[in-house]
Amino acid sequence: MTQLGLPDAIQACLFDLDGVVTKTAVVHAAAWKEMFDRFLSDFDGERGRPFDAVAEYDEYVDGRPRADGVRAFLDSRGIHLPEGTPDDPPQARTVHGLGNRKNVLLLEKIRAGGVEAYEGTLRYLEAVRAEGLRTAIVSSSANCRDVLRAVGAEHFFDVRIDGVVAAERHLPGKPHPDTFLAAAHDLGVEPSRAAVFEDALAGMDAGRTGGFGYVVGVDRVGQADALYAHGATLVVKDLAELGGRQ
Repeated sequence: MTQLGLPDAIQACLFDLDGVVTKTAVVHAAAWKEMFDRFLSDFDGERGRPFDAVAEYDEYVDGRPRADGVRAFLDSRGIHLPEGTPDDPPQARTVHGLGNRKNVLLLEKIRAGGVEAYEGTLRYLEAVRAEGLRTAIVSSSANCRDVLRAVGAEHFFDVRIDGVVAAERHLPGKPHPDTFLAAAHDLGVEPSRAAVFEDALAGMDAGRTGGFGYVVGVDRVGQADALYAHGATLVVKDLAELGGRQ
């Protein structure tokens, strides 16, 4: 193992954004809850039960592209909506309309409270770069670049595969491994020589099925067992635990 806590064969590190680099996972969960709770208020019984911003967020929407998250959650409640199009207005009662409504709420919350980065991750990124490893940010968020710029972290990454790039290249989102595989490809590294850093269960699934050399689960919410079950090689509470410059 290297001083970065990684196998010697690892040549590149692929980082998720929300919950790994930045503290936006809580803001995302709050935006999903506000959007879904307003929508669910029109339903009775179990289908109208408020959205659980921990359990249901983790299971159905965390780490997935917006529309995929909407579909997965609505399917769990037996609710079916027209698909719509990515350009649907936020008030549209379609899958894409709900996703766009969530994004409006997210941007409002980010602008109101700002964005913070995890200091342990920033220090680890500095150490990774100092050791000459290649780096990529891999996120389902279409706001990835803006968030990185907000915390002054854009310069840490050689490659960015986010929601915008995934749409342009028609890459399916997590739990499929395609976005991570695209990042490794763009870095010129075989998946077996790349490490994935993720906090979402969908991200663990992507790391496992993509054949990556090392999959680090970042446990911010007390779900270590679930991260291991979904494919983590190692689980830490903060990347500072892996070593590097402290």
